[in-house]
Amino acid sequence: MSGGPVVAADTCRQALALGLDVSGSVGAEEWRLQIEGLAQALEDPDVRGAFLALDGAPVYLMVYEWAGDTAPRDLVTWRAITSHADLAQVSAQLRAQHRTPHALGTAMGQAMLYGGRKLSEIEKCWRYTLDISADGPSNVGPRPQDVRMSPELAQITINGLAVASTVTRDDTGTAGRDLARLGRYFQGAVISGFGAFVEQATSYSDYANAMRRKLLKELETVAIGQLDRAPHAVTAPQRAARHAANRTRL
Repeated sequence: MSGGPVVAADTCRQALALGLDVSGSVGAEEWRLQIEGLAQALEDPDVRGAFLALDGAPVYLMVYEWAGDTAPRDLVTWRAITSHADLAQVSAQLRAQHRTPHALGTAMGQAMLYGGRKLSEIEKCWRYTLDISADGPSNVGPRPQDVRMSPELAQITINGLAVASTVTRDDTGTAGRDLARLGRYFQGAVISGFGAFVEQATSYSDYANAMRRKLLKELETVAIGQLDRAPHAVTAPQRAARHAANRTRL
């Protein structure tokens, strides 16, 4: 990205970018469940309370979808969440979306880089968080484990939401093992940074519940744990410089 920040935030508690998997393994009904699940999670009273926990220090939120190409699609552009009405409008904007074609494959590394570039559009936040949802490992483009320490993702917390790709289970619990395997993949190759974690959804029907749990954990951490770090907001150039210094020491 060239030029200065898209948004110059006076006080930004957290910049939160949500990347939704819409690869070939995600059917039309699963896509809708994912969109609706996120909208429902944003309408949850506890989640709304967490977004609005610190008056005068809003969370900035954006949502994009990604698949096997190098052109993820923004569903919700950056918005400062300062009221219940803001969250209601984000949910309405999500529900108004229509599914569009994307290239086949799961380019998770590319999606992570895109999310890092989007987060660089917000200056001087106390914390930067990227969320990647997926129902399978990356299989095209740069590998997540190769990009998560790149300058675009320096000083960013990367969390994951692993979604079981099937709701059926045989007598040996195959679906459960598949979800556990995907969770381990996120742990080993995707998540990174302070407090990073993986949430799990047993199916796309469970997406709303999983997203609710994840948002509450992320926003509670920032609201309580980051308050004393407010004077030390980090800009995008500072994140890249620190990352370069760390790599030099290594």
